[in-house]
Amino acid sequence: MSEFDFLSGIDDVPPTPILIAPQPVLREVAREVRPEDIAFIRDQLPGMFSAMYKAPGIGLAAPQVGLGMRFALVDVAEEDAPREPMLLINPEIVTEAEQMAAREEGCLSLPNQYAEVVRPESIRVRYRNLAGETIERDASGLLATCIQHEMDHLDGILFVDHLSTLKRNIIMRRLAKEQKLGRR
Repeated sequence: MSEFDFLSGIDDVPPTPILIAPQPVLREVAREVRPEDIAFIRDQLPGMFSAMYKAPGIGLAAPQVGLGMRFALVDVAEEDAPREPMLLINPEIVTEAEQMAAREEGCLSLPNQYAEVVRPESIRVRYRNLAGETIERDASGLLATCIQHEMDHLDGILFVDHLSTLKRNIIMRRLAKEQKLGRR
C-alpha cells in the first residue's frame, strides 16, 4: 500500500478550506511533527490534496489549512501528466545553489496575486515520509521553488515577504479589495 493510495478517489473528497491572508496562523512558526501526529496527518491528507488539486495549486502547507505543524504537500506534475505527489514532514534544506533564479509565484492563501520572486535555483531537501523514513532529494527549477515556497509557510513567511515593501503593500491591498468584493 502506497502512502498516496487515496489519490485514486481524490475527486470525490471534499477539499479542506484554505485560509486567506491575513489569517494570523499564516504568520506563525509551525511546530515539529512528532510521531504521535502521524495518524492525524494521514487523516488530513485526502482533504488537503483535494484542496490543492481543485484550487488548482502545486503546493499546500499545513498552516494554510490552520494546522500549525511542519508538513507540506507538493505536486508540480503538468496538468495532463500522472500525479507526482510529495509529502514533506519536518523538511529542511541541506544545501542550496549559489545560483539564483527568478520565477513568478502565486499562493493559494493569496488568491489571484502573483509576483516574481528570486530564490536559489536548486536545493537538496531532507524530510520524513509517513513511515518515518528520512529522505533526501535534489530539486531544481519549479520543484525547488515550490518546496522553498511551502517551507516558508512553515516559518510564517509568505511569498510577498520576498518583495519590496511597495510591491508587498500593493498586493496585500489588492487582495483585501478582492476579498471585500467576494472574489476568490
